Amino acid sequence: METVNKRNDGTELSDILKHHRKTFLSKKGNLCTDQHKAYRDIISCRTSKMGSHTLTCNTCGDTRTSYNSCRNRHCPKCQYVKQLIWVEKLKCRLLPVRYFHIVFTVPEFLKPLFYLNQRECYRMLFASSALAVKKAASNPAFLGVESGCLSVLHTWGQSLNYHPHIHMLVPAGGPDPDHMEWVAANKKFFVPVKALAGIFRGVFMEKLRKALAERVLRLPENQMELFTDGKLLNKAAYEKIWHIHIKKTFRGAGQVLAYLGRYTHRVAISNSRILDTDGKTVKFRWKDYRDGRQKTMELSCGEFIRRFMQHILPNGFYKIRYYGILASANSKTVMEECFRLLSRIRTLSPFEGLSTYELLENIMGEEIFSCSACKTGKMVFGLPEGKGKEP
Repeated sequence: METVNKRNDGTELSDILKHHRKTFLSKKGNLCTDQHKAYRDIISCRTSKMGSHTLTCNTCGDTRTSYNSCRNRHCPKCQYVKQLIWVEKLKCRLLPVRYFHIVFTVPEFLKPLFYLNQRECYRMLFASSALAVKKAASNPAFLGVESGCLSVLHTWGQSLNYHPHIHMLVPAGGPDPDHMEWVAANKKFFVPVKALAGIFRGVFMEKLRKALAERVLRLPENQMELFTDGKLLNKAAYEKIWHIHIKKTFRGAGQVLAYLGRYTHRVAISNSRILDTDGKTVKFRWKDYRDGRQKTMELSCGEFIRRFMQHILPNGFYKIRYYGILASANSKTVMEECFRLLSRIRTLSPFEGLSTYELLENIMGEEIFSCSACKTGKMVFGLPEGKGKEP
């Protein structure tokens, strides 16, 4: 591995997947249904297989036809617009306070179990990390408030290794139990990291033992004894500290939105990180967090695709979730109370009820749909052609 400053030569993830589709889309590819669909969507994105749509100038009648995107959340070419719209809608939901950024990880011995039971284990990871923060925040010895969080699931590391973890944003404070005042946290995180790690481990292990007792989890063949012997499981779980990382505190909603705009809709690898491929190997850029340097990694195409496909989430699984005072169920009650306690007025989103077309105009500017032929007209959507979906 070497430090690299080179940029992408035009190679995209879809190019690599297309070149090896016969292998991975066959029965020998061993892809599950969700992985198979994501694979097909990515290689078909913005091609004739997805159909097309036509934009027509409302002044001169000039037309522009484009192929539709696949809209798959794992496609690196389909996240930008979704991300812009989501961030804009989130603006009215964020409290005008500082936010702590916490990362919850799981120990190595649990990763095989996680991969075999993604839907169930990711749910436990979401719920356990959120409950740990809620318990710590409500403890009078730490802060004594009603808290909440916005949690985002990532499953990859920079080298595309399987690394499930939660990025969590927690308001630096909360309403007291009687909702009479807003109690702000100090500059540092309101609970010692080791204490929070202990709470998180205890909550997660309680949920794990229950799931094992109910036999709702598939067990890795080489870990059967570990997950069926309570003493061995306790030893593996409690012999080491579970790592929780407290990142740099965000000073306000503006910094939070800037962060979320970059990270919430990420996929395992962006096209900009792929440097080159010769059909047999792939070179890509990665950041080594041990020394903070950008480096190159070279993998066989088969290994590169295998690593990417292990980050395809179960169909319909929500990777962004809200808890406590930030939960959707509390958006019109507790959240309004929080704004009142902070002496701030909550604004409504100006984008409610707008179509995707109108949203894009508002977010990216009207010039995005200006006519390049007459320079004065606006391109508007015509009827989609072929079997495609509207963009």
